[in-house]
Amino acid sequence: MNQRKPCYAGLAAGLFLATVLTGCVIAPDQRHNVGGVVMVAPPPPRVEVIGVAPAPGYIWQGGYWDWVGGRHEWMNGHWATPHPGRHWVADQWVRQGDGWRLRRGRWQRD
Repeated sequence: MNQRKPCYAGLAAGLFLATVLTGCVIAPDQRHNVGGVVMVAPPPPRVEVIGVAPAPGYIWQGGYWDWVGGRHEWMNGHWATPHPGRHWVADQWVRQGDGWRLRRGRWQRD
């Protein structure tokens, strides 16, 4: 009867790689984001198709470019329930020095 011996070399190699790669961290390039100021101008806004509101009084919150993982990423707009006594102020990129800062959208008192 032929008995097979377990292959410990493959297991050892796998454990070694798992141990080595556990300490490996991939971080986004931070050279384009200095203290919340992004050195890359946002692209022009996308044209969005705004459908019918799900109910009367809903507010459209338009899409915007966010800074995610070291690049601009489009965030789609959506319908939101109204906040009595407040109006929606859209997300906006504003120039700051040599870069750009995202002013987040917010509900503001009327």
